[in-house]
Amino acid sequence: MEVGKSLIYYREIVNSLPKKIKILVAKPGLDAHDRGVHVLIRVFRDVGMEVIYSGILASVDQIVQTAIDEDVDIIALSSMNGAHMVHFPAVIEKLKSKGATDILVIGGGIIPEEDKPKLEAIGVTGNFNPGTPLEVIIRHIIERFVKEKLKLKDFNF
Repeated sequence: MEVGKSLIYYREIVNSLPKKIKILVAKPGLDAHDRGVHVLIRVFRDVGMEVIYSGILASVDQIVQTAIDEDVDIIALSSMNGAHMVHFPAVIEKLKSKGATDILVIGGGIIPEEDKPKLEAIGVTGNFNPGTPLEVIIRHIIERFVKEKLKLKDFNF
């Protein structure tokens, strides 16, 4: 992934898409470490995404219901307290039980390398750690959205 592209570049890409990316940023469970999430929310908005924030201490049920009610394309989950292997799979299962498997899920937080393949296997991609360049996260979101939601195979940026 290319690092160093400006946020203006990604805003131009996002604004060129036939549909605006709508993303729910969520902090499941007992995790109040939200400084990084607020940075991401600002950056996502700056590049042209529509962002909804669940707030801290959101339950899995609240996250999934909000995602469905708001008709989001992507849920971005953050876990800084080590509960990612509990909450992230629970969100995936709840989406399945509600028939909302078209909602993409990405993850981030304190996620050990050995847990990342397990999360990827259930559909939680990205799984970014603190310090990941913002461009890498933004590019991942755009790529998944374009390929999996818009079904555009020849979209290059």
